[in-house]
Amino acid sequence: MAKPKTVAVVDYGMGNLHSVSQAVRHVAAGSGFEVLVTSKAEDVMSAERIVLPGQGAIADCMRELAESGMLESVLHAAAHKPLFGVCVGMQMLLSHSDEGQPGDGGAGTAGLGLIPGQVVKFELAGRTQPDGSRYKVPQMGWNQVYQNGAGAAPHPVWAGVPDGAYFYFVHSFYARPSDARHIAGEADYGARFAAAIARDNIFATQFHPEKSADHGLALYRNFLHWNP
Repeated sequence: MAKPKTVAVVDYGMGNLHSVSQAVRHVAAGSGFEVLVTSKAEDVMSAERIVLPGQGAIADCMRELAESGMLESVLHAAAHKPLFGVCVGMQMLLSHSDEGQPGDGGAGTAGLGLIPGQVVKFELAGRTQPDGSRYKVPQMGWNQVYQNGAGAAPHPVWAGVPDGAYFYFVHSFYARPSDARHIAGEADYGARFAAAIARDNIFATQFHPEKSADHGLALYRNFLHWNP
């Protein structure tokens, strides 16, 4: 029997590991893929595909990724293998985030630099939504995602997912890629923002596919079969 191909869900202490891994395992059933939640760099190096989750403050996520010993293996994987970033795992892919820690003088946090761009905070104080309610930060709840803000053909990971489908978001900061061609999907919360980004072998979402019912599962399923 052929050895199953491995999808490594990176455990560096900051991800929504249970729900992400359960969702990926669900769509991997019968596909020939084995899903491995791992805190070992060698597992990431040997896996065929990588999922990088993240939640909380990006400064904490970047610190934990470095201190876990997983940073170099994730960078290596991102250069060679399909990688799916989720929530803060998406924001970490960019060059820099305005989100920092108290006392850092507003310096923010350096990201992995895999997709050029900045992570910025929603500035919606005092503004009202079309229904008259005030915008709240963080954005928490379901929002429509429109595929490919840059106007190109939809990314293959969107296959079978309707344009304008709803996905579940929890975030105060959002990605602003330097090159609009790296925007794979947009949502609207006060203004259009990048809800998904992609470059070469990388695809990432600000929303949580694992909390987004069938359309979210479809993204993970498509990721398993995507050949960038």
